[in-house]
Amino acid sequence: MRALTSLLQIPLDIVDRQHGRLFLWLPVCFAVGIGLFFAQSLEPSRVLLWMLAGAGALALLALRRMPHRAAPLLIAVVAVIFGFVNAGLRTHLVAEPVLGFRYYGPVEGRVIKIDRSASDALRLTLDEVVLRDVSPERVPARVRVSLHGRQDFVSPAPGMRLAMTAHLSPPPGPTEPGGFDFQRMAWFDRLGAVGYTRVPVLRVAESDPTPLLWVHQLRQSLSTALQSRLSGQIGAFSAAILTGDRSGISLDTAEALRGANLSHLLAISGLHMGLLTGAVFYALRLMLAMIPGAALTWPIKKIAAAGALVAGGFYLALSGFNVATERAFVMVSVMLVAVLLDRQAISLRAVALAALILLLIQPEVLPEPGFQMSFAATTALVAVFSIVRRMSLMTRWPRWMRGLATVVLSSAVAGIATAPVAAAHFNRISDYGLIANVTAVPVMGAVVMPSAVLALLLTPLGLQGLALAVMGQGIRWILFVAGTVSSWEGAVSRIAAPPPSTLPLIALGGVFVILWRGRWQVLGVLPVAAGFLLWALHERPALLVSDDGGLVGRLSAEGRALSKPKGAGFAARVWLENDGDRPDQARAAARPMPPLDVAGVRIKHVTGRGWQEAAQTACRHADLVIVNKVWEGARPEPCLVIDLAVLRQSGALAFREERGALWLDTAYGVAGARYWNTPELREGKAVTAREARAKRPPVALGLRFEVEAGEVRLVQREK
Repeated sequence: MRALTSLLQIPLDIVDRQHGRLFLWLPVCFAVGIGLFFAQSLEPSRVLLWMLAGAGALALLALRRMPHRAAPLLIAVVAVIFGFVNAGLRTHLVAEPVLGFRYYGPVEGRVIKIDRSASDALRLTLDEVVLRDVSPERVPARVRVSLHGRQDFVSPAPGMRLAMTAHLSPPPGPTEPGGFDFQRMAWFDRLGAVGYTRVPVLRVAESDPTPLLWVHQLRQSLSTALQSRLSGQIGAFSAAILTGDRSGISLDTAEALRGANLSHLLAISGLHMGLLTGAVFYALRLMLAMIPGAALTWPIKKIAAAGALVAGGFYLALSGFNVATERAFVMVSVMLVAVLLDRQAISLRAVALAALILLLIQPEVLPEPGFQMSFAATTALVAVFSIVRRMSLMTRWPRWMRGLATVVLSSAVAGIATAPVAAAHFNRISDYGLIANVTAVPVMGAVVMPSAVLALLLTPLGLQGLALAVMGQGIRWILFVAGTVSSWEGAVSRIAAPPPSTLPLIALGGVFVILWRGRWQVLGVLPVAAGFLLWALHERPALLVSDDGGLVGRLSAEGRALSKPKGAGFAARVWLENDGDRPDQARAAARPMPPLDVAGVRIKHVTGRGWQEAAQTACRHADLVIVNKVWEGARPEPCLVIDLAVLRQSGALAFREERGALWLDTAYGVAGARYWNTPELREGKAVTAREARAKRPPVALGLRFEVEAGEVRLVQREK
């Protein structure tokens, strides 16, 4: 007993040294619980969620009787439990019907969002949807339709009811096992179907006179005015940063900004929200200070903070309530409310509170790159500048040198903190991004955003022209920097996608280094190093197959060779990007296609006319044949045939060699049986792990192929 007591004394002593920092760990533990929820291969039942919630509540009640020193450990466990439960609760709260089949016919609905697709097509999100011959209880709450062809008969606006003839289908699954899960994102967006139309859209009813419509009209008017006063890409850039309208940004400009690591300047996110609210805060405070006696009798700092908060809310509405802007508004609001409450505005505690609020409201943002990059940069910046301020490293420097050093240091710290996240999600690193950010971001903060605020204030007087001209010159410089830096040789390095465990290891290690007190702090370097080591050793699948069986990609000495130059373009682009290759499908299709055989298993891919006869012939010389059609009748012997019926259940396939054997991973096998990809769960049926395996062909679980004495043996792999 004495030995056990001594053993327990060690973690209690360690926790004692973290006094004053324990709140900072609360969102970390909460995020761990959310991450564990999304990592499950089988949807947690409601009974389990209720049991966990009850256990967490009882643990909180037991805190009063626990020793004060042990309470933080129990609170950490409870935070993990509540994070898990919160994600499960959110999953049930957003539940809406998902289209279970391909639909072609009339679609009617009310416009609630207007944006553009990756191909720059206008895209509408509709609610109050009506589909022909589909019962109301099976109609998705929201559908998203891309508009192709001539569409100049109607100018869509939020609140307008439109009708069209469209192709709709369920949200697609990952393009490869372990890849980006669009189905999960669509589930939390209440998006039950996606599609397109090539015929003109018709207006059924005028727009409802709602505040949303008024804000949209204001956005459109402001965007039009900006692009008329500031011509070309300068006007398009100004419209993007002030209204969120990126329709005028050309592909060349967007690519130049990405190549120079300046594309974050286009998104209305934390930088823009911070710059705008900061400009409003200091402008209001300066104007109030100029009023005789006001600085002595009025709380001008709090008045300025309240005004900046209102300005931030207006900016949020003007952006169309973009998700990134909502996240930025929460972070800025926490800091401005801290000013109102006479607290320190910029601190790790404020960052932790903002993260906790966001994860509580929208736990699904945890896997998103925007959330990860925002808090990685903010946490690192606050921590580094706290050290600089505490050690008085710049106090004796001249003012101009301190300003320059602050810009360089903040750009370097933010770049280093977000580089692993950006590389993991976007498979690229801008090698000269630091140079571009050091020369462009200060202009954004000191010239562009203040000029934009000044232009808005002077608009009622008709004097906004000078402010807009100054803003235009600042934007011209930013675009010049982007074009110059992105044109340098080696400006962009392509990075292969890491394994799923890499980012969690790097994140937890980095957080430990920043938040922990004491000599144990250095231990945080170990998981960071482990994450990068796993990334470096990770091998991409030797063979990939799209979920419709029409496209295969085989790794070769020149890169991944694709089976066709067109078709399944999205899957092809994602595969090549995840390989760390350029997303050029035509070039990849021109590469010599090596044999599809992996680890001694002979594999053939058959498509086109006469596919069934060709597959039967291929089966005589192959162990496994992949076809993009449903095989009717008896399967050929002795090979294994993976046809479209199997692929619809398994999703995309990835073949890899491991320990001399070939392993087959499937998209749905890796994603598991969750609400967003399993109709039985959405219909209220309880699905056990055994039933989930039974409802899908064995290939959906992953198969291991072993070659012995010239024969292929299939061994089912248990998850």
